[in-house]
Amino acid sequence: MIARIALLCLLAAPALAQDADIGRAHYYSHCATCHGLEGRGDGPMAGVLTIPPSNLTELTIRNGGVFPLFRVVQRIDGRDPLVAHGSPMPVFGDFFEQSFDVPMKTDAGQPILTSQPVVDLVAYLMELQRVETD
Repeated sequence: MIARIALLCLLAAPALAQDADIGRAHYYSHCATCHGLEGRGDGPMAGVLTIPPSNLTELTIRNGGVFPLFRVVQRIDGRDPLVAHGSPMPVFGDFFEQSFDVPMKTDAGQPILTSQPVVDLVAYLMELQRVETD
């Protein structure tokens, strides 16, 4: 009986799991062409874009030491479009613009809903962050 209750609780809980390994696979499939294998903005397509790709390893540094979760999620899932290559970023928008049914929480505690592929990709991007050294 206890096992049934635990299973029901797990099934009723929102999917909050972030999987950076899955995110890495998404990154290599959908982002590395522009942002480069290491996320530094030096991918093979970078030269043909009207706006150079961001160095994704410095998102936290450029945001005062806080990963800009809200902005990154909305940029990836298409709610904050960037037209760097004649069409909104990401080019693979259909993949990332699935249903917005997975909650994430910003550092300020504000919830944001997005899709599971975005959650996983953001987990990987957070791992890529370079720490500023003095």
